[in-house]
Amino acid sequence: MTQAPAIQHASEPSANQDAMRERILSAALELLAREGESALTTRAVAAAAGIQPPTLYRHFSDKSRLLDAVAEYGFAQYLAEKQVREHGLDLVHNLRRGWDLNVEFGLSHPAVFALMSGNRRAGKPSPAAAAGAQHLKKQMSALALAGRLRISEDRATDLMRAASLGIVLTLLETPEAGRDSGLSVVAREAVLAALLTDASNVESSASAQAVITLRAALPDVTVLSAGEKALMNEWLERLSTS
Repeated sequence: MTQAPAIQHASEPSANQDAMRERILSAALELLAREGESALTTRAVAAAAGIQPPTLYRHFSDKSRLLDAVAEYGFAQYLAEKQVREHGLDLVHNLRRGWDLNVEFGLSHPAVFALMSGNRRAGKPSPAAAAGAQHLKKQMSALALAGRLRISEDRATDLMRAASLGIVLTLLETPEAGRDSGLSVVAREAVLAALLTDASNVESSASAQAVITLRAALPDVTVLSAGEKALMNEWLERLSTS
């Protein structure tokens, strides 16, 4: 009697590929943290993962894609930790905590942070940097909907990103023994004062705040067509930045 062939589950090849990809990225992340970005050659990563270079190339066709994937992988691990620790209802507290975690991560993992935050191609940020901006934009959107932003979501996102990145780079350039431990807090509170309606003694214009809140709520409006919403968003953007 002929024996029936064993049934292969369709998910097995995909699961094996995912496991191999995870293995490569984990090895690359450890290599990056230990020896820096210059050590991330495809041959070195393959050796660290215990595989042959052709196997690596089946998952990442060139070094640029490998670096992007490592940055995304490092950011995903970092973001998972942030989401666990940023589960409270206080939006401002979460924003402060997010800043502190970002600075803490950058100082303790400088090589990974540089790869995550770097822009190797002008005008085209790394996927990890884009994901980080998107995460921060969601926080700013929630603050806008709560009536807490004094400037537009986009400007608030860019200001927060630029300031926190600058603080990390400034502190990394300073010998550890000479770092100003309070610099990050001073910068954080200065930025929040510029972003939030109740973070300074200067009262925000009621009309400007209404514009910012309405713009944040616009994507959920169903009574307007896509064209009408686009036009409304353009008007609101002009008003919020004027």
